[in-house]
Amino acid sequence: MKFIVNSTDLLSRLQIVSRVIAPKSTLPILEDVLFDIVGGKLTLTASDLDTTLVTTMDLPSADADIKVAISSKMLLETVREFSDQPLEFNINDNNFAIIIKTASGSYNLVGQNGAEYPALPSFDDNANNIVFPVETLYEAISKTIFATTDDDLRPVMNGVNFDITTDSVTTVATDAHKLVRFTTSEVKGSADSSFILAKKSANPLLTVLQKESGNVVVKYDSKNLQFSLDNYNMYCRQVEGRFPNYNGVIPQNNPRKVVVDRQAFIGALKRVSIFSNEASNLIKLHILPNEIQVSAQDLDFSVSAEEKLQCQYDGDEMSIGFKSSFLVEILKNIDSDEILMELADASRAGIILPLKNKENEDLLMLLMPMLLNE
Repeated sequence: MKFIVNSTDLLSRLQIVSRVIAPKSTLPILEDVLFDIVGGKLTLTASDLDTTLVTTMDLPSADADIKVAISSKMLLETVREFSDQPLEFNINDNNFAIIIKTASGSYNLVGQNGAEYPALPSFDDNANNIVFPVETLYEAISKTIFATTDDDLRPVMNGVNFDITTDSVTTVATDAHKLVRFTTSEVKGSADSSFILAKKSANPLLTVLQKESGNVVVKYDSKNLQFSLDNYNMYCRQVEGRFPNYNGVIPQNNPRKVVVDRQAFIGALKRVSIFSNEASNLIKLHILPNEIQVSAQDLDFSVSAEEKLQCQYDGDEMSIGFKSSFLVEILKNIDSDEILMELADASRAGIILPLKNKENEDLLMLLMPMLLNE
């Protein structure tokens, strides 16, 4: 069997689908990419069983249909070194030996029978569907995923929770120190439902969303998810379990409201945090009318730093401590030029919001405070 494919087109697809392949797998065939050629179309599939990524492309030439699994690592390293040119794949139908021919050379690989590659997951008859614009789904995931954790004891917090209603879709992630809630009214479900997208599936999905446009059809039942785009399909297992009641931990009465320039705030935090204790990364915000004093110290090394920032605030003087790296991470994931901090006291979580939300969007970030040693 013989087919021809453009090296650049093949490389771009391989680089994306291979992101889901685990470095080591209990099934050796999962270290391969499945090449499934039917009717002059090439479908590439990569999987780690939890996440499967599929893409289809037209071939300039193919003289038969075949399924063959080829080492992802070796193929990527080889194709990456070719200039833009046609590649001729010659596959032995009996032992799946592969010869890749170019104008200047040939390369021999060993393939496996593609029929042994795991099948795609199936869905219940009562599976749900919801349609997202690509940009909206990208925002919903990218604005929240950084707040997930890697705690094996709390698997539901290792992903992004989707709460779907007939009015909106809300995505939430938390690691118990910070929480992000993103709501869009641009997308609505036919009924109330929810699912949790695992972080390890969300990361390759974000890569796909950056390459695509149009709409994403999300299909889901009690176990599996499918994200269908023009050029890619992703299948993944849901994270099992019930997500925490996130609305219950968001403080509602926050009388102290501070408006500050986001980039100026980030710069001050980065500079001052260099002088914070390496273990705690504690930074102190002393808030006065129209001024924030950002300070840190490390008593072990007798170093300290302080900066003053202009802000909009007319409340009572107060101090609160945060982990600097968490606060900077939150601020980096807000697009607004100015941010609004809503605070109650030094022991309650701080709410951080864009001063102006985008149309049809509502973004809220929460950060737990740290104890100040005063």
